[in-house]
Amino acid sequence: MNSVTAHDYAWIRTSSLFRHMMDSGYTLTLIRGRTPREVLRAMKAEPRGTGEGTAGLIEADDAHRAAVDDDWDESYVAGAFSAPGENGDWTLVLGFDGGLGITAPYVETLSKGGRVVAHSTNGGKPIDLFHWCEDGELRTTFEGPSSRDGTTPDELVPLLREVGSPLTSGGEHDESAPDVDRKAAVLALAERLTGIRVTESLLQDATYELGIVPEQPAEEWTGVVIDITDAHGERLYRGWTYEEIAAASDRRRAEANAPVVITYNEPPAMDRPEHETGE
Repeated sequence: MNSVTAHDYAWIRTSSLFRHMMDSGYTLTLIRGRTPREVLRAMKAEPRGTGEGTAGLIEADDAHRAAVDDDWDESYVAGAFSAPGENGDWTLVLGFDGGLGITAPYVETLSKGGRVVAHSTNGGKPIDLFHWCEDGELRTTFEGPSSRDGTTPDELVPLLREVGSPLTSGGEHDESAPDVDRKAAVLALAERLTGIRVTESLLQDATYELGIVPEQPAEEWTGVVIDITDAHGERLYRGWTYEEIAAASDRRRAEANAPVVITYNEPPAMDRPEHETGE
């Protein structure tokens, strides 16, 4: 039985490589039953040969960004290699993509008949995300482990508690539990689900299949959701549909464009000076 916990990933806080991943924003995805070339093809990545270790991946990504004359372009170089794990071979994909991650349609395709586990950070003021997909279905996803979503949001609660996440048996935030490195706990959870121990040497020494992942077209949005959980586990959740936002915008626009009417109440004649009334 795999008994890995967050403590086994304490190395991430002293690793220059992981510091680069956190600062740049990254996505690390593990896919069971697919080869690196199959994965890059599913991501519609343009092949770019191979790169030796993360040094080769970073060099290729830097060269691509230098060649793109658009600061807002979100294409990036992804690197993929095979690694043995639970129930067979897996493909590990690493991209310094600002935490964009592999888009949902690709994940659904890649997890058909298998499993996909991914975690990411957007860099800067980090948003740390975790996703677990099984046979085309997003089973569990979260930013903070006490606020989960997906078709089976509570299925991983026992594993989350075992790796060190401060949760009650019901999946709520446990204020009495000791503090834990949440990112380390996520890596431990990923290992529990894949059987792959991610180490600095594993990432640094691999030979990566490289591909340029194109910028994804913007999706049509149907609403906006604010979902924030504070350090005490208190959650603020509020959503607005596209129609509600459009109606509010139309009202504000109508108010702004409405003619301004200035009224002036002329004082009665008795209040005017005599020279104005002709008396």
